[in-house]
Amino acid sequence: MKIPVIAALVLAGAAASVPVPDARDQILASAHALIGRYPYSWGGGHAGGAGPSFGICQGYRGDIKPCPATKTHGLDCSGLTRWVYKIGYNYDVLGPGTTDDHVRRMRRVKVPAPGDLVFFGTKKGTHHVGVYIGKGRMINAFKTGTRVRIDPVKALDDLLGYYRL
Repeated sequence: MKIPVIAALVLAGAAASVPVPDARDQILASAHALIGRYPYSWGGGHAGGAGPSFGICQGYRGDIKPCPATKTHGLDCSGLTRWVYKIGYNYDVLGPGTTDDHVRRMRRVKVPAPGDLVFFGTKKGTHHVGVYIGKGRMINAFKTGTRVRIDPVKALDDLLGYYRL
């Protein structure tokens, strides 16, 4: 795995056009390269395509008031996973939408592997997703006021499960 090259491409915004030999390695390298680089932005990562964007305030329920999303260029949780999966598969496999839309495009697995997505919520509605990296940890865009980071999967108490394409 060539993380420095992948990281440079991700940060330059060019990785989506590079042929990808191994999607899982690309997903993990891309997610790691984003740690600390982008702030959480409610609705960020969904403007026109995958990648950082200004967020929206519609539906915002965060602690920071007034809603800072329209002035924050970044990613929300589904925007992060959408972008790293686009890099990994070389096209926007998750497509637009929310965590509910994304979980419907995937299949649940009993034994997670690094690169799988970890969803939180219920079968009636999800509210968070991260990229599983192993050892009970995930890379995610957690909430307003944070940047892309590593958290334990147990940071949230309503684990729905692990999913892959």
